[in-house]
Amino acid sequence: MFEIFRYTKHIDSLDSMKKYPKELYYVGDLTLLDRPKVSIVGSRRPMGYTKEWTQKLSKELSSRGVVVVSGGAMGVDAIAHIGAGAENSICVCASGLDILYPRINRTLLESIYKKGLAISQFPKGFTPTPWSFVVRNELVVALGDILIITEANLNSGSMRSAEFALKMGKRIYVLPHRLNESVGTNSLLAQSLAEPILDIEKFCSKFGVVPRDDTLIRDDFFYFCQNSPTLDEAVAKFGSRVYEAELDGVIKIDNGVINLV
Repeated sequence: MFEIFRYTKHIDSLDSMKKYPKELYYVGDLTLLDRPKVSIVGSRRPMGYTKEWTQKLSKELSSRGVVVVSGGAMGVDAIAHIGAGAENSICVCASGLDILYPRINRTLLESIYKKGLAISQFPKGFTPTPWSFVVRNELVVALGDILIITEANLNSGSMRSAEFALKMGKRIYVLPHRLNESVGTNSLLAQSLAEPILDIEKFCSKFGVVPRDDTLIRDDFFYFCQNSPTLDEAVAKFGSRVYEAELDGVIKIDNGVINLV
């Protein structure tokens, strides 16, 4: 069995929680806490569209050095961890770390324990309860720099996660869905509480470095703009593409310097 440790250092991002955790336990690689982190949550029974784009999204993020934080649950959580890879995953558990829950994800959780990082506020022997999932969700949101919800019903744990994110002042992003699908995320969009992810490549380029995997599509323009080049440098390299990106709201030009929006 895996050795469980108590975490004693301060994690600044957790100051945004209603109350800083009294105790934290972990198994795995603590260096993942030092990397850019994105929280991804969603339905336990996602539709095919959500499964496909959640996995693509998490794969693209992790290829740029971004760590995916989720709760190890069935559905979107598991897909996000799989897309990112265990070595790029932080799993926040609603039970003690000696209890691999849900059992259907046992193999995935064991892989994260070995290659990634698992964290819990609960000691050994603690079995999950309805309230411990709420506690888990708050910690998932707090650890991430932003929150992504890829599918959610109105009265769901994912929407409770959105409430946490709003209280913490974190930006929320969602996949766009058709009418009467993912009513929860569509309601966040309708209230201007979330932003849609309309292009995976453009979105992920804001959070990491050039993909390490050469099989992934990448757009050199966005990586070039990450370094805040001058307008003259960008025009010399990309021509009219610069002005098209400005009109599309992808970049902004201030005093002759380009920055991603």
